Amino acid sequence: MGNPSLNHRYRKGFYSLFKTLQQNHLDRQLELLSKCDKIFTDKASGKDTNREGFQKMMEFIREGDIVVVTELKRLGRNNKELTETMNLIQLKKATLEVLNLPALTGITDDNLRRLLNNLIIELYKYQAEEERRYIRETQQQGIALAKAKGKYKGGKPKYRENDPRLQLAFKLFLEGSTDKEVEEQTGINRRTFRRYRMKYGITKNSRISKEEI
Repeated sequence: MGNPSLNHRYRKGFYSLFKTLQQNHLDRQLELLSKCDKIFTDKASGKDTNREGFQKMMEFIREGDIVVVTELKRLGRNNKELTETMNLIQLKKATLEVLNLPALTGITDDNLRRLLNNLIIELYKYQAEEERRYIRETQQQGIALAKAKGKYKGGKPKYRENDPRLQLAFKLFLEGSTDKEVEEQTGINRRTFRRYRMKYGITKNSRISKEEI
């Protein structure tokens, strides 16, 4: 495919509409778009790597190609998923260009470009993870402070223990129904039902004990 410079015909995975940006950023995006061999789009979020456009893009790229995305988060929702996606791109011997990160289009050496690009992305991932950790800690501190002041009530439970529908769900489960079957018969979401089973100690072991009695 030749050197991955700005004169190179980009093969590109593209996942979002442009946001309001400074003019130099917008010019860069438009320049990259004008040199794309192929654009893949998805309406699904970066949380789903099974989305159709992403899969087609991964099948399309070859050695020397450059995959371009508007934001790194379009490729995954956390460090693990981002790393897995980056590894897949590297296995194809392609490189990644993220439009909201510093550009490396002037570097023509494939190995140097890949090294510097990975360093930038790792720093970005670290910063993003630290920001998420800070937000979580701030939320936890806020909740702890509210609890200390007696102002935190938490989420209102959807079902009380004596709720007839929840009791029916427990009965069906203890009689041998699966979580899915309980959902179909009572309308209680299976994930919600599992949480209530754990909360009130309704397990498969208690089902066995009931049968033995």
